[in-house]
Amino acid sequence: MGKLDGKVVMITGASRGIGEATARLFAQEGAKVCLLARSRDRIAEIAGEIGPAALAIPCDVRRFWEVEAAVNACVENLGGLDILINNAGVIEPIAPLMEADPEGWSDAIDINLKGVFNGMRAAMPIMVAKGGGSILTISSGAAHNALEGWSHYCASKAGAAMMTKCAHVEGADQGIRAMGLSPGTVATQMQREIKASGINPVSALDWSDHIPADWPAHCLLWMCSEDADEYLGEEISLRDEDIRRRIGVTA
Repeated sequence: MGKLDGKVVMITGASRGIGEATARLFAQEGAKVCLLARSRDRIAEIAGEIGPAALAIPCDVRRFWEVEAAVNACVENLGGLDILINNAGVIEPIAPLMEADPEGWSDAIDINLKGVFNGMRAAMPIMVAKGGGSILTISSGAAHNALEGWSHYCASKAGAAMMTKCAHVEGADQGIRAMGLSPGTVATQMQREIKASGINPVSALDWSDHIPADWPAHCLLWMCSEDADEYLGEEISLRDEDIRRRIGVTA
């Protein structure tokens, strides 16, 4: 028996990195997975590799109507929605605040912050109507620490972290399990973009300093269990050695 048998999971930003790793792991654990991303061909490829338990829906999380339509399609085709993983996020355009492109800055806010709101807004009524569900949002250390060149990322992640707290305050008594995950630096395309920027100490990290994408996936799996309920409304840090031990990953 898988840990998620009978559960339906929606994952935004599922075309690569943490999102892709989570989709594959959750499907292995028995879940039906709905993959959302703008990369239509890539999520279709991943869903095809996973098999009939996977559904790929092209979606731009910046647009509420697209997210709402994706949630409705997920419910109609997979039978419900038990878990939402708000993973979609961008780091570009990295630039000092005084040089930042206003349109690029705004676009990052739309994806990293408004995209999380759109997911919660579309999913919560569905979940509450059936007795509850889990909403897990990928956060970052940047939500709590200012970094040069990352004003868009720091601001949007800080907002998303507060939105998790709001979802908990408003939804906990209706069965909503809202939590955040700060994974640390993960070996994904985002880290390549950070390194190419050459701005702030994160860009100077060696590739070996980054954890593999399946570590956050395993943590998200654990966060779907009652064992993680002590963190409801809060943010879990994958830098925490105790958390790593609890989910069974070690350096």
